[in-house]
Amino acid sequence: MITADRSAPPSPDLAEPRAGEAGEADEVDALTLGRRIRDRRTARSMTLGELAAAIDRAPSQVSAIENGKREPRLSMLRTIALALGTTVDELLRADAPSERAALEIAVERAQRGPVFAALGLPSFRVAKGMNDQTLQTILSLHNEIDRLHRERAATPEEARRANAQLRAEMRARDNFYPELEAKASELLEAVGHTGGPVSHQLVADMASHLGYSLHYVGDLPHSTRSVTDKRNGRVYLPTQQSPSRDSRSPILQALASHLLDHEEPRGYADFLRQRIETNYLTAAILLPEQAAVRFLTEAKNLRRISMEELRDAFAVSYETAAHRFTNLATARLGIPVHFTKVHESGTIIKAYENDRVRFPSDALGAIEGTTMCRNWTARTVFDVEDRFSPWYQYTDTPSGTFWCTSRIEKAKEGEYSVSVGVPFEHVKWFRGRETPHRAVSRCPDPACCQAPTGLADRWADASWPAARTPTSLLAALPTGTFPGVDQTEVYQFLESHSPR
Repeated sequence: MITADRSAPPSPDLAEPRAGEAGEADEVDALTLGRRIRDRRTARSMTLGELAAAIDRAPSQVSAIENGKREPRLSMLRTIALALGTTVDELLRADAPSERAALEIAVERAQRGPVFAALGLPSFRVAKGMNDQTLQTILSLHNEIDRLHRERAATPEEARRANAQLRAEMRARDNFYPELEAKASELLEAVGHTGGPVSHQLVADMASHLGYSLHYVGDLPHSTRSVTDKRNGRVYLPTQQSPSRDSRSPILQALASHLLDHEEPRGYADFLRQRIETNYLTAAILLPEQAAVRFLTEAKNLRRISMEELRDAFAVSYETAAHRFTNLATARLGIPVHFTKVHESGTIIKAYENDRVRFPSDALGAIEGTTMCRNWTARTVFDVEDRFSPWYQYTDTPSGTFWCTSRIEKAKEGEYSVSVGVPFEHVKWFRGRETPHRAVSRCPDPACCQAPTGLADRWADASWPAARTPTSLLAALPTGTFPGVDQTEVYQFLESHSPR
C-alpha cells in the first residue's frame, strides 16, 4: 500500500492513490518513476531543494515523489521534466535507471508486500550507504520466505489466495455491482413489488415466475441450506428454519444461481465468485437499491445512519443490512467503509474495506483466518453486558482513527460480531458518534495483543488448551503454539482460576 507523506499538504498536482487500491503494478511504476527522477536530478548535480524550488513545490513533496509514495499528475510531471532537462517519456520508462536503482526498487517493493507485514518487520529507508550485498541479502531472504509460503500452500491456501484477489476487485469497484443491481430490479418489477419489505409470499412468487416450486422436507442433507432440482423445477428447503437465518435467503440464493447462469465451479476462484454474486443478488432483492438509497440518503441528511434502522426498515437480519450498506455506502453515499464478521475466538471470518483501515493478514495477503486485534470494536463487543443495544467505539490506530458499530449474532458455530465502521471524518453521518468508548490498537505491533511478560512466563509451559475452531471455508488455522487459540485469554483464565 502506498503511504502518503504527511509533512506537507496535498497538492492538486499530486495524485494520491486511494488506500488499498494500489496494486503491485501501480507501486512498481511509482517507485521506478521516483528513481528515474532522482537519478536525473543527481546526474545534473541538483539538490532536492533546488528541484523543489524549480517546480515551486515543497522539498517534502519532491521527496515523496522520489520515494514512490506519491505519483505526480501529468501537468506536474511535465514541469519536473522541464526542470531536469528531459522529457516525460524518458521519465516514464518502465526500466530502472541503473542496476543499483533496480535493486533498491525491489527492496522497497518487498517492504510494502504481505511478507513484511505478516512478520511484523519494520520498514527502513534504503540509504546510499547500504552496499549492494546487504540489499541483495535482504531481498533473497524475502524471496525465500515468500517461496516457502507458496510452496506449502495447500487447498485452503488456494481458497484464501483466490479470496484475496476477489476482495481486491470488490475494493476497486467499491463493492458495487450495477449488473447485479439491474437483475434484482428486473425480478422485483416482474413480480409487482411496489415498495416496503419483500415478503415471503413475494419470494415464492419469484420462484414461480422463474419456473420453480418450493418443497419443504425434513431430511434435507445436513450440510446444505437448499437443494435445487433443475430438471423438475423444484427447490427443496428444510422444514425447520434456523432462528438466526432469514427464511427468505435460502430461496433467493437458490434462485440467484439460476438467474446468474452459474455452472459447476472450475476451481476455488469460481466458487468464491459465485458465492459473492449469489449473496449480493440476494441482498439486492431484499433491500432494493432505489428504496435503500432513498432511506440511507435521508438518514445521512439527518446525520443518523443506523444499521439497526436499516435492518428494521426492510425486515432483514443485521448482517444482511450491514452487508448491503457496504454495497451502497461509497458508490451512492460517498462514504468509505469497512466491515467485519469475527468469531468469538477472535478469528476473522469475513472482511471488506476501502477506507484505509488495516486488517491483519498473512504472507499470502489473506485476511480471513487471521486474528482480530483484541482492542477493536469487533472484539470488545463480546465483553459488553447489554446485548440489546448497539455498541459504538472509536479506535485509534497507526493508520488513523476509526469509528465502528457492532452487534453480536448467534449461529451453530458460536457467537459472531458483525461490525461496520468508517474513518473519523465520516462519523458525523452516523448515530452513535457521541460514544465515549475509545480504545487504542497498535497492531500489527506484536506487543499490542501479547500477554504481559509475567503472565506469559507463569503459564506458557503449564497450559494446554483445546481449540474450538469455527467451521469456515476460509478460516484456515492461524499460526501459533495452539492454532486458533487466543493465548492471552487462556493465560488470563488460568490466572483468575488459579488456587490462591
